[in-house]
Formats: sequence, structure tokens, C-alpha cells
Amino acid sequence: MLDNGGMSAPADAARAPTVGFVSLGCPKALTDSELILTRLSAEGYRTAKSFAGADLVIVNTCGFIDDAVKESLDTIGEALTENGRVIVTGCLGAKAGEGGGNLVRQVHPKVLAVTGPHATQEVMQAVYEHLPKPHDPFVDLVPKVGIKLTPKHYAYLKISEGCNHRCTFCIIPSMRGGLVSRPVGDVLAEARALFESGVRELLVVSQDTSAYGVDVRYRTGFFDGRPVRTRMFELCEQLARLAEPSGAWVRLHYVYPYPHVDELLPLMSCGAVLPYLDVPFQHSHPDVLRRMRRPASGERNLERIQAWRRACPQLVLRSTFIAGFPGETDEEFEHLLQFLREAEIDRAGCFAYSPVAGAAANDLPGALPVEVREQRRARVMAVAEELATRRLARRVGATMQVLVDRSSALGRKGASGRSYADAPEIDGTVRLLPPAKASTQIRVGEFVRARIVAAQGHDLIAQPV
Repeated sequence: MLDNGGMSAPADAARAPTVGFVSLGCPKALTDSELILTRLSAEGYRTAKSFAGADLVIVNTCGFIDDAVKESLDTIGEALTENGRVIVTGCLGAKAGEGGGNLVRQVHPKVLAVTGPHATQEVMQAVYEHLPKPHDPFVDLVPKVGIKLTPKHYAYLKISEGCNHRCTFCIIPSMRGGLVSRPVGDVLAEARALFESGVRELLVVSQDTSAYGVDVRYRTGFFDGRPVRTRMFELCEQLARLAEPSGAWVRLHYVYPYPHVDELLPLMSCGAVLPYLDVPFQHSHPDVLRRMRRPASGERNLERIQAWRRACPQLVLRSTFIAGFPGETDEEFEHLLQFLREAEIDRAGCFAYSPVAGAAANDLPGALPVEVREQRRARVMAVAEELATRRLARRVGATMQVLVDRSSALGRKGASGRSYADAPEIDGTVRLLPPAKASTQIRVGEFVRARIVAAQGHDLIAQPV
């Protein structure tokens, strides 16, 4: 359950309608939630701190894998029990149930309304219907950057919606549609506002960040009266310029390994963009990748990674993999383990293949027993742990810049943060020891220099310098 998310209270707060809000799923869903909360704030609604204390509840759902579906359905059920008035949005809202009907309505027929993802206006219309807005919006009620659910010093920037790929294990395109790139001028204007508001790390997200602009044929847009192509490299180049005055970070997520990603390596090598790539490889063997219908000539991924590391030796790679995909042979699985070792993936996650209703992979022959899938997942994670431990150990003795996320007694009792190698929530942390000088202060949202003194699990321990 979210708190007030920074919403300003209306003058007549006692009679202002209140909305409970839960945001589940990925950062793309989080940005959708921020848009909805921004509209609610602009129009005089307040957010409640509990289901019971709200006039109605909005649940932004995830429907990607079975566990996410269960979590979303359970959260809707909890909101209905405690409040009774629930609006559902997000990916699960677009998912069909048995017989082709809406899954959410089949499981929870008492919900007030159901929409799919990126449906801010439809959600607002449902709110108006069941909880009329209190007054006309006033611009000064809303922060310039809108309502953010992240800490003040970092924020997600969604550059596009949807995906043009049809990977056989994924149903995201059926829920979120094809690729729709945001106008480059709008993206850059939002980024500038975020940096001006104090954001020190901008995390670029989408379903396929590398494909930005493909749908509009990389057409030329405008920002501050200057032409800018709607294309990944040009976007990153401009984001780096906007970040430079404050020394802020730009981090890229969901980057498919297309050849034009090579153009970004000089920006990373000089520090204009963080030398960090979140690349969803999913597998390494060409035959498995073909069955998955993965894009970007996946069989050449190792060659591409090696070229990236030559161009930018400090590059950190994060990826996700699927073990036990239908038809995966022992040889194909061993190929994946060898790929992990040769590519030296810094941060790896792995899922045991799980059938998703509506996915084309369900019709592929050679389904593996659940226990085999789980065993293979465990073996992948064992290799990933070994690699992560070894690569972290190499950092001991180095001095790194750390963005502070938490601080105790202004750092006098220590703090924690992240290096360029660590994205929030999914990677490790840098635990900062108390500074040598008692007068030194370490504040949340600031950068500090620290010498790495030890590695522990997925985390580093460092002494501020």
C-alpha cells in the first residue's frame, strides 16, 4: 500500500475523496502508476494509507508469470475484502480467462472496472464514475515532475510502450500492444525536469529500449528548437548532456543486443552513460533461441559481448535466462552454462520455464518435467553466484563513486548505496562504513567516494574517503 506519494493536501482536506493505490510488477508499470497518481493529485484526490481508509482502491497489476498473476489476484481480493470498491488496471486486466472472458472479472466479479496497461484516461474515467472529482485542477497542486513512487534521488524514464517481437514464451505484446515510441522531445523534457528536481540517477526503461524509434522510422523530432532523431544513440547522447551539469547517472535497462548498441560503448567508456547494460539474453544456444523466436541474431551474442568488453573494459552486464525451455536438450543446457562462464555475466537471474496461458511455447513439443526445470535453474544460479563472487572480489582495493540510498545519523553510523554496477532493487549494494572523520556527513541522494575494502555475498563494503 502506498502512502500519499508526495500529494499536496487540498484546502478542504476533510472532504477530499481518498484513493488507495497498489502498484505491482515492473518499472514500466510503475511509471503508469505515477501518471495515474499525478492526475489524481492534480484533480484534488488524496491517497489513503490503508484499504479500509479509502473511498475506493486502484490496483495496478502484473500478468507476466504465474506468480505475478497470483500476487495480483490475491491483492485484488484483499482490497475487495477490506474496502469493497476496487478498480483494476495493468497487464492482468488485459488477460483472458477461460472461454475468452476477462480473467479478473471471472475471479473477482465485484470489481468496479477493469482496464489494461497504459490506460491512464480509462482509469480516470472509472474513478470519475465511482468517485466524482472534487474540483477543477490547479497546476500548483502537482510537482513539476508529477508524483513519483521512487526516492527523490532516482527515477525511471519510460521511452516507449509495447513490443514488436513475438517471443514464444511471452504474452506482453498481447497485453501492451506493439511498439509505440514516445516523441523524443517529450522524453527529453521529462528528463530535464527530473534532473532539475534533484534526480541523480535516471533509469531508462521500456519493453525494448534498443528499438526506440523503429516504429516511427527514426524520424526527426525537436528539443529546445534543435532537431534530434528518435533513435537510441541520439537519445542517450542528449540524456548525457542533460545529466552532465549535476553529474547525474543515466542507466539503461531492457537493451536487446542489436548491432547498433555498439555505438553506445564510446558514451559508456567516457562515463557519459553508465557502463552498465541490462540485456535479456534468455538463452545462448541457437536452436533454443529459434524456438523462443528471440531477435537480434542471438547466436552471435558471445562475440558481441567480447567486442563490448574490449571497447569498454569496465562494462557491467546484467541478464536473465530461462532454464528448461520446451525441447531443451542436455547439450543445449550445457551450452548455456558455458556461455555464462565465457561471457562472465556480472549479474544473472534465472527462471525455470513456466507455461503462461496464451503463449505460443505451450504448443512446442518436448516439455520437460518440473523437477528437471528446477534443477537446471538451480545449476544456472550456482554458476551465476560463482561468477558474481569472483567479479566482485576484483573490486577490492578500488575507489568508486557511490550514490547514497540510506544513511544513519547523517552517515556517522554508516550508510549504504550503489556503485555504477548496481541498479536499485535488483543488484547488490555498497555498505559504507562510518567515515574516519566524525564531522563528515553522508546524506541520502549524494555521491561519495569510497575505497572498497571487502566483498560479501552480492554486496561490497567500503570506507568513505
